[in-house]
Amino acid sequence: MRWALQALIGFVATAFAVYVVLIIALFFFQRLLLYHPNQTVPDPAEFGVAEMAVVQVPTEDGFNLLGWWRAPRDETQPVIAYFHGNSGHIGTRVDKVRDYLDAGYGVLLLSYRYNAGSGGSPSEDVLLADARAGLAFLKNKGIAGARIVPYGESLGSGAAVAMAATQPVGALVLEAPYDNMAKLAQHHYWYTPARWLVRDTLDSASRIGKVSAPILIVHGERDRIIPQKFARRLFEAAPKPKEAHFLPEARHNDLLDYGLTRFVIDFLDRNFK
Repeated sequence: MRWALQALIGFVATAFAVYVVLIIALFFFQRLLLYHPNQTVPDPAEFGVAEMAVVQVPTEDGFNLLGWWRAPRDETQPVIAYFHGNSGHIGTRVDKVRDYLDAGYGVLLLSYRYNAGSGGSPSEDVLLADARAGLAFLKNKGIAGARIVPYGESLGSGAAVAMAATQPVGALVLEAPYDNMAKLAQHHYWYTPARWLVRDTLDSASRIGKVSAPILIVHGERDRIIPQKFARRLFEAAPKPKEAHFLPEARHNDLLDYGLTRFVIDFLDRNFK
């Protein structure tokens, strides 16, 4: 009996030690899980958008971000500032912006400072600083805030919401967004106190109430990376005017197959007449 008790105590102590190590590892390596730096420096022509120019977008703290830029067809058209998700690079977003280019919209595809050899490291502050640099670039091109549309895809939705909450914009488009990164982390790592460990909370729910422009959310109901409940909570927190499309068969990365750009173009054409 004593041997069995000692074995049980030893097992519990080992399990607890492993759990503590896991918690420590999650805390110190969380940004490797959230951000996936990619040092590819893509060329627009190789990805089928030779009409887009390669530009350098300077940040306030001295980084130069890789961007692809094409001006709008005329001054009535919206200009999309595209903030992509945590994997891939701006070249892998061409399929998503092709229809916007064909519609005559201006498009800025912006890389983050931790991608494309810019030399930076990721964090929430960095993400927002780079997004501000993107909007500043557009304003330096003579684009009025009322024509700028921050477009946030997945991780980038946090940056798009923050920009629309702090600067005048014409509309806000969110593809597969979340309400709060700490809550999303708790969902995925339910067996840990994840929400208390997250450094970069990207709390869009607390920011979106300050957005005064029309808001569009498109999300897949079969999304397992960012389950729809997180987008629905963000939609509930958003002020009017707002609209959302929750697509029954869509997942996280296939919204384009279920009419994503059609919803966006319809929304923008109604709000930029």
